[in-house]
Amino acid sequence: MKRALLLLTIAAAAPAFGVPGGEIGWLRPASYQCEMPGDATGPVGLRVPEADFNVINANTYETPQGRGTYLLTGDLLQLTSGPRYGAKYHRISNNFLRQIGPDGKDTAMRCVRKVLGYYRWPDA
Repeated sequence: MKRALLLLTIAAAAPAFGVPGGEIGWLRPASYQCEMPGDATGPVGLRVPEADFNVINANTYETPQGRGTYLLTGDLLQLTSGPRYGAKYHRISNNFLRQIGPDGKDTAMRCVRKVLGYYRWPDA
């Protein structure tokens, strides 16, 4: 019995190797400004300010409608509560996200990280 308890304790202390979806991560505090691609006759990107959000800390985001939480596993960012609950993004790089559509594929919507000091939405 002591041997089984010792083995169980050692197994519980070992690091987890196979985390579904990848390792849990976090985003650096910043403002993510979203846009749709433009075309050759106009601007490179067409801003979609209603899709913008700010990352406040390692698990919280903010929009003008309020705050919520997010989960980053591997390169999948999921907004898990708050005003954008259910939104998903594919992290292309530390500064670039691509929104994921209902079909699970990347959409044309892109969100680019803009580094800021601590930012608060202006009072409306």
